[in-house]
Amino acid sequence: MPAARNIAFLASDAEIARAAKAELESIYGTFAVEEADVIVALGGDGFMLSTLHDTQEIDAPVYGMNRGTVGFLMNEFAAEGLIERLEAAEEEVINPLHMRAVTTGGEVVEALAINEVSLLRAGPQAAKLKIHIDGKMRMEELVCDGALLSTPAGSTAYNYSAHGPILPIGSDVLALTAVAAFRPRRWRGALLPKTAVVRFEVTEPGKRPVMADADSRSVANVASVEIRSYPEVAHRILFDPGHGLEERLIQEQFV
Repeated sequence: MPAARNIAFLASDAEIARAAKAELESIYGTFAVEEADVIVALGGDGFMLSTLHDTQEIDAPVYGMNRGTVGFLMNEFAAEGLIERLEAAEEEVINPLHMRAVTTGGEVVEALAINEVSLLRAGPQAAKLKIHIDGKMRMEELVCDGALLSTPAGSTAYNYSAHGPILPIGSDVLALTAVAAFRPRRWRGALLPKTAVVRFEVTEPGKRPVMADADSRSVANVASVEIRSYPEVAHRILFDPGHGLEERLIQEQFV
């Protein structure tokens, strides 16, 4: 990227992240996010996701440095040589998912998710879901603990833990993955084009309540959830050369 003149440093609430922010600001100065050429996020992946959401209206890429527990979206922390690292950084552009959830009471909740949108049972009994793809019924009944739709960037997170596939970062594909599918037995999901519109309908929502979650924004007692890719928002993430998302996704499959 071009030389970064103005850097805005943001830190999570962790003491180690706040200390890193103070150290970096003492070296490189401090600028408001609105004035920044680049935003440096200090924390873990959760803080990186919140930073991307909070700054999506600002035309500045985000460079993360790991001062948290999980750092798949982060670069290694070092106070020295930051300007040179930013100038050499490689940029990845990712689009979030848009969730439109309708509750059993008729409330409509919309949210964006960089990693995935998930539906999870919220009671003692398994959820029963109907799945429509682009307006066509594809599965009349999925009995499960839940289901999720993941972006390539999020495919190594909850999706992978639920035995979903890892997706190359440049692929125009979304992963639809079941969570503990009971019927059809061991159904693991499907790969869908990025343009697909996925709609889940909850069967027996009173008896079998389901919640929806978009990057930690939760909606209780959903009756239906519609999910689609949202190209109107493009998140720009910077990585050190040779350590971008594409390389990390490949490495993850050979651990």
